[in-house]
Amino acid sequence: MSEQASGAEMAQEIPEEAVAQGAQMEAEAGPPPEEKESSPQEAPQAEFDELSGDGEMLSPEHGLDVILNIPVTLSMEVGRTRMTIRELMELKRGSVVKFDRLAGEPMDVLVNGTLVAHGEVVVVNDRFGIRLIDVISPEERVRKLR
Repeated sequence: MSEQASGAEMAQEIPEEAVAQGAQMEAEAGPPPEEKESSPQEAPQAEFDELSGDGEMLSPEHGLDVILNIPVTLSMEVGRTRMTIRELMELKRGSVVKFDRLAGEPMDVLVNGTLVAHGEVVVVNDRFGIRLIDVISPEERVRKLR
């Protein structure tokens, strides 16, 4: 027989014992899952702790300690501006970009891109730092997200 046997020729080469064994295995396995009858089972009800609406911070015994070690990125934004791609491509050493913020105006302090405070730049041991002037309340932060 040639190496390129057709599918019909290959099917004829399967011993009858193997075909019978396959049929027996299918019979033992039963019908496919979608054909089996299933009785509806009720899912267990989830239980949740009561939330306090008094605005107090949750204490570590309420599970807040689980998230306290998650790292976040704190950044300070000097200002923003809009420009065209042409203007961007024309920038070179010594170019001046004018921002929307006035000199001496507090800068935005962002945590993961969300405004949380306003502050000013300070120098501490030859490094830049932030002195917070105004911290935005959690209620105001949630209001700005909506």
